[in-house]
Amino acid sequence: MSQHTADATPDFVGDHDIDATTLDIIENTLSNTRHEMDRVLETTAISPVIREQSDQFPLIADPQGRMVMGQFGSAIDTIIENAPFGWDELNEGDVIATNDPYMCAGAVSHTPDMLLLRPIFYEGDLVGFGSQWGNLMDVGGKTPGSMPVQAATIFEEGMRLPPVKLYKGGEFDSELLETFAHNTRLPEHAEADIKALAAGTAVAESRVQELCERFGKETYLEGCDAILDRTRDGMIDLIREFVPEGERYTFEDYVDDDGMGNGPIKLHLEIYREGDTVHLDWEGTDDQVPGTVNFLLNEKMFKMFTGVFLIMAFDPLLTFNDGYYDLFEVNLPEGTVVQPEFPAALGNRLPLMARQFDVLQATFSKLIDDFSVAGSYGTSPNLVYAGTDSEGNDFQMLEILYGGIPARPGGDGLDGHSWWPLFRTVPAEYQEAYYPLTIDEYSTRTDTGGAGQFRGGHGITKVYTFEEDGAITFQDDRAHTYPWGVDGGKHAQTSEKKLIRTDGTEEELPSKVENVAVSAGDKLVFRTAGGGGLGDPLERDPELVAEEVRQGLISADAAREEYGVVLEDGTVDEAATEEIRENRRETRGEPAEFDYGPLPDDEELADQIADERREFEDRHD
Repeated sequence: MSQHTADATPDFVGDHDIDATTLDIIENTLSNTRHEMDRVLETTAISPVIREQSDQFPLIADPQGRMVMGQFGSAIDTIIENAPFGWDELNEGDVIATNDPYMCAGAVSHTPDMLLLRPIFYEGDLVGFGSQWGNLMDVGGKTPGSMPVQAATIFEEGMRLPPVKLYKGGEFDSELLETFAHNTRLPEHAEADIKALAAGTAVAESRVQELCERFGKETYLEGCDAILDRTRDGMIDLIREFVPEGERYTFEDYVDDDGMGNGPIKLHLEIYREGDTVHLDWEGTDDQVPGTVNFLLNEKMFKMFTGVFLIMAFDPLLTFNDGYYDLFEVNLPEGTVVQPEFPAALGNRLPLMARQFDVLQATFSKLIDDFSVAGSYGTSPNLVYAGTDSEGNDFQMLEILYGGIPARPGGDGLDGHSWWPLFRTVPAEYQEAYYPLTIDEYSTRTDTGGAGQFRGGHGITKVYTFEEDGAITFQDDRAHTYPWGVDGGKHAQTSEKKLIRTDGTEEELPSKVENVAVSAGDKLVFRTAGGGGLGDPLERDPELVAEEVRQGLISADAAREEYGVVLEDGTVDEAATEEIRENRRETRGEPAEFDYGPLPDDEELADQIADERREFEDRHD
């Protein structure tokens, strides 16, 4: 068991000899710098998953490796611990590279994520770090895209680079990069994207050195401590105000399966508070699985996720950083799907990552009085289409698709949007220009968002016509379990996949498949799941329901059955609507706190998942 205890009071806590104006300038400069790092990367990388979809994350850390500004949390101490050099062997101009999740404690969670780390010096002294990681198109392994569905170990998921210096004192190790890129299917992409990541870290170096030049090194470092301390103080206030002591609450949710017939996969979280410390215990979560959906959850990353939830819900102006990490105590039991043991496969960890967000927010909603949390998220699948075209040219497309965002207090969920707000979709024009396919449809799925006073976001339908022979690999989820609704809100609809062959035959596909052969002219109909609804659907504004019927987002049948809204020629029949709503309120009983949909029991669901996998494999043997 990986039991972590709260640290002693951090050394950055205390009085800070820096005026408020200077501190604000330093904090805002670092905030702007992280966005500048992203912009430099997006304009110099060549892979669409970075350039178009923004699947990358920057951070700026202090000399101790604590994230002062960023998104995904810092594992700099673990990276140095696993490197063949120590802290005292870091030099100006060094850039460390790694894509091994196990050697950075899950700071990157699968092998396609390449992390670059640059120590930043000023006048010969270490003053911090700049780090950036991004999702490469391919790092080798058994399938294009390096995210196989049926891998038993991480050794099948591509080239792994331990923490090594890609730049040594400013000197670029071209042989190291060439060796790594040589083991990928897209060496030019790998080389260009890794150099772009290095350019992103150089932005952090320049801006931090400019701040040291402007205010002095000591003032800059004092500013970093003050930023961490200010966030910590703000988090203590949030914990004391919103997280009651003496209460323990749990929540469970499921990932459907691991792509090898094993499932459903349970996540179990308990949250409680003692003093100013919030305990988060994953005991009771299922053991790691043979397939690739295991999620090596970095402890600091999870603390960051937890703090982000509280900050975004109650104090959005507070900065995300390592300042509050000692206020959270996390138990990640070893050998479970949230802390798998080496060499477990990790390539398709997205379903588990999305579910841990659901479980976290649902548990907090039960813990915090009078707080309605959003429902459950839909899905965020990956799709890879690869092959060799009729002219002998290799091609490989990697795309991240999105499901419905759950309804949130005071507003509807977004249709077909990423659970991480900075991600974007790849334009259809880009895909058609660079890959041998046509996008026939990219639309919102009617009636797939959970009904509620605030509607869950709908999933999307995307239809691809493949113009060359090749193979497809994708991972998705929520095909068997439903994105749940909350506080009377209804569950959303599940995901679906269908392959239509040129001869007209159709095949329903599981949510996770690997290297399925496709021929020129075949179509893939890819439908993602919706997001859960929030609040009583009978409280939704009837005029808004009517407008969404006119827009094709809700069907007339759903308007009546789910929302109790009767339409006559597209207009609300107010009398009939009031009558049907009143009858529903009298006969239905108290709405459920959580609506999980019409699920069978765990044993029956496990049989369904195993049978589906056997039938699919029998068809494709």
